[in-house]
Amino acid sequence: MRHLISMLLQNEAGALARVAGLFASRGYNIESLTVAATHDVEASRLTLVVFGDDAVVEQIIKQTAKLVDVIEIAEITLREHVERELLVTHVEAGAAAVDACLAQFGGRLLQRAGNQSVAEFTGRAEEVDSFLDALRLVGNIVDHARSGIAAIERPIAMA
Repeated sequence: MRHLISMLLQNEAGALARVAGLFASRGYNIESLTVAATHDVEASRLTLVVFGDDAVVEQIIKQTAKLVDVIEIAEITLREHVERELLVTHVEAGAAAVDACLAQFGGRLLQRAGNQSVAEFTGRAEEVDSFLDALRLVGNIVDHARSGIAAIERPIAMA
């Protein structure tokens, strides 16, 4: 099963390595990892995705919560949340074809020179995959970079 885990870490050297090391020591490959400072410069938000057995991942989360650098940790897979991934891609294709893909998916052109375009797209991982598939149908993907998933819980609606 896919597990989406969100945590706040102290924003200091070695914190990320300790968390990643704990997952690696249990034999779990981290499929996606995104980390950046939050509005509080002393804390970083880390979002990671792993696939694995529910009970084992739950145990790893409990062990991760005990690390000195971890301020807060939660599996948000089944909670109301928003997740997005950023794609920046260099595609070789006709301008009209690229523009049609951008319009269809809501992407944005960053740069163009002849039949070379650099574009960005933000969406759920499946949407990023679909956007790349659409671009492959009209041209050649020269290169691309994906950010990994960033996620946050949705606010609870007030009654």
